[in-house]
Amino acid sequence: MSSLERGLKSPTLSKVAELCEVMDVHPLTLLTLAYGGDSKGVSEVIERVQRELAAIQAKKE
Repeated sequence: MSSLERGLKSPTLSKVAELCEVMDVHPLTLLTLAYGGDSKGVSEVIERVQRELAAIQAKKE
């Protein structure tokens, strides 16, 4: 875990999923915190993801 925290290693998505299981959080929660940082940043990340998902869904229709 300390290797990850110090940036010495980069986990695969499957390892991130395993860590999230142990931490009892959804992988998107962990990634949102990683990209958003503080509460304002987290809100911005969530809003962006919602817009992008809506755009992707609209293209499918």
